[in-house]
Amino acid sequence: MERAVPHAVPLGQMEVFQALQRLHMTIFSQSVSPCGKFLAAGNNYGQIAIFSLSAALSSEAKEESKKPVVTFQAHDGPVYSMVSTDRHLLSAGDGEVKAWLWAEILKKGCKELWRRQPPYRTSLEVPEINALLLVPKENSLILAGGDCQLHTMDLETGTFTVRRPWSWGGQGWMVVGSFFLDLLTLGFLLQRALRGHTDYVHCLALRERSPEVLSGGEDGAVRLWDLRTAKEVQTIEVYKHEECSRPHNGRWISCLATDSDWMVCGGGPALTLWHLRSSTPTTIFPIRVPQKHVTFYQDLILSAGQGRCVNQWQLSGELKAQVPGSSPGLLSLSLNQQPAAPECKVLTAAGNSSRVDVFTNLGYRAFSLSF
Repeated sequence: MERAVPHAVPLGQMEVFQALQRLHMTIFSQSVSPCGKFLAAGNNYGQIAIFSLSAALSSEAKEESKKPVVTFQAHDGPVYSMVSTDRHLLSAGDGEVKAWLWAEILKKGCKELWRRQPPYRTSLEVPEINALLLVPKENSLILAGGDCQLHTMDLETGTFTVRRPWSWGGQGWMVVGSFFLDLLTLGFLLQRALRGHTDYVHCLALRERSPEVLSGGEDGAVRLWDLRTAKEVQTIEVYKHEECSRPHNGRWISCLATDSDWMVCGGGPALTLWHLRSSTPTTIFPIRVPQKHVTFYQDLILSAGQGRCVNQWQLSGELKAQVPGSSPGLLSLSLNQQPAAPECKVLTAAGNSSRVDVFTNLGYRAFSLSF
């Protein structure tokens, strides 16, 4: 690994140091490359490892094929979230987002393309960024985390803005709705974040058919935001519904996913399928331990959290299968569905270990990648 070893550690003990690192490693985030042949994994030490899925899945694969092609220090603290555009790998840490060119990332000594920090309330505030979400139609990136807000960054300009319908009113004024604003006020407007959560934001999801974003947080609320008006249009306080509430686990929402008018979310409250238009819980999934990641896949819902298993659910709530992995707890799932690499179509799962489990179909774990 390329992470700097403290000077106090003799060179002869480097192997021991690295073994201890792996023993206490947590993999928070994953992202598949645009070509579908590589997987990036980010850990609690601020490292990003790039694995070759095509090499690991080859019929001639060796144990070395399951090791990183390259590992580099991306952040000083944990890499909480990652996403990929058609050219870039974007990674989030404590208070900052960085971009890396996928075309250059396999070269040793790859340097960041840029870094951005959201406009926080004070210069002393360095909250973690727990979630990144791409909005392709807007060419923008939404960030959320420890400051309880959602920040929108224009990927073309690198600026943080919240769009609202406006028009010029002449002589240095702008019309925003029915109000006139001078250019000084406009500067504040452009920096405004989406505010509503009262505690950490843990997760984000995009409703692709409409410009709306869902956010879930430590406050136990799922909030729906209209990106056209930059307003909160719906709030579901999951823990207040008796059938979902599990007070012994807390009220926090750690994961959510959407599919048209449907949402599934979980955390402290039970993993639950909701009809968004009516704000109605329709299915309570019978699993006791908190779930940390959830996604829709074809006619199934996949979830993972405390425990080794990836859970496969029917929409009716029936547990179709539990597929064990190698980590004692799972924090992220990644489905590689890039059309450019159908031979690398896999599900990967990672969490409280140095391993990334690879499932070539949903029925079993084929092998594990390892830092």
